[in-house]
Amino acid sequence: MGNNRLRIMNIVGARPNMMKIAPLLAELRLHKEIEPVLVHTGQHYDYSMSQVFFDQLHLPHPDYNLEVGSGKHFAQTAEIMRKFGELVEHDRPDMVLVAGDVNSTVACALVAAKERIPVAHVEAGLRSFDRTMPEELNRILTDTLSDLLFTTEESANQNLSNEGVDSDKVFFVGNLMIDSLMRAMEQPRVSSLRSELGLNAQGYAVLTLHRPSNVDNQDQLTRTLDAIAEVAQHIPVVFPAHPRTAGNIEAARKAVGLRKVKTWNGGEIAGPGLWMMPPASYLDFLDLIQHAVMVITDSGGVQEETTFLGVPCLTYRENTERPITVSMGTNRVVGCDPRRLLDNALDVLENGHPDRSTVLRLPLWDGRTAPRIVHILKEAWHGHRACTAEPVPL
Repeated sequence: MGNNRLRIMNIVGARPNMMKIAPLLAELRLHKEIEPVLVHTGQHYDYSMSQVFFDQLHLPHPDYNLEVGSGKHFAQTAEIMRKFGELVEHDRPDMVLVAGDVNSTVACALVAAKERIPVAHVEAGLRSFDRTMPEELNRILTDTLSDLLFTTEESANQNLSNEGVDSDKVFFVGNLMIDSLMRAMEQPRVSSLRSELGLNAQGYAVLTLHRPSNVDNQDQLTRTLDAIAEVAQHIPVVFPAHPRTAGNIEAARKAVGLRKVKTWNGGEIAGPGLWMMPPASYLDFLDLIQHAVMVITDSGGVQEETTFLGVPCLTYRENTERPITVSMGTNRVVGCDPRRLLDNALDVLENGHPDRSTVLRLPLWDGRTAPRIVHILKEAWHGHRACTAEPVPL
């Protein structure tokens, strides 16, 4: 490295990566001894799944876009590895920083490790203990390959310890997703979707579904939507649908005559019902979940956002890799039985939600995770690796 600056390639590929990398990249750019490089693999690529997040999170145009597009897990992962490998052959960084658990995360970490480039993993150590989930495999492999592991909660520290990871490599720093959320909440609100929908605070619920176990099996998907349609007889349910989920719903409509999902085509929502719409932008989605009476989801990140906001969350999965969201009392893991989901949703509607003012302070979920990570990166680069991640004076 001729100019003696720490050159870090920061990897984004899917929406959750963008929320984690945005505040970190902004912090990295404040330090003259660091040269941050932004690589977009193109795992998510259209406007609603990618560019709008760049715009609203103030991410700069990527230095490199690999443009891998969608595909089966093995094909997409292989293509990311091929293209990223070619990139680091002609533009070798000092470090590769990956976030989360998507295919881009493990693919770029594996390339870097094979090329003997140090790997830093943001959101390390989370475990669902369910290896049928592609994300779980990505997490385990990425952590095995990483030289610096940045964790969001105590369970992650314990998981890595149980797996024999050297504690000198593990740093409890907090949650970059919350850095982004707090930055968004501090900005003047420009969200207009909830107003366009005509939704009052606490007058609706929000649904997200994208896990293969929930949306790729037509019988499971149909029974799930039937259950949520029963909830939607009492209150509007807003459903910003992932493109793949929307495609599966359209296929189910043709196959079994699924009619209980209404398609939103603009304007105010006309009363109760399950209303499917295109993916929401980052700011619109935050505004929707912040003012919802509850959120039903199979997403990991949404569990964290609702916990921080104090919004009741029903996680439609058999497990969670984020147990702090359950211990804080805002999240219930209700399993994948549609009837049990319905019972829990009706319970929230009937009995209300916890007093949001009583949600306990989450350790290090304070909007200062990015400075802590940068401090450790600099220490590691200079050979003075810190053993703990204390808050960094700003």
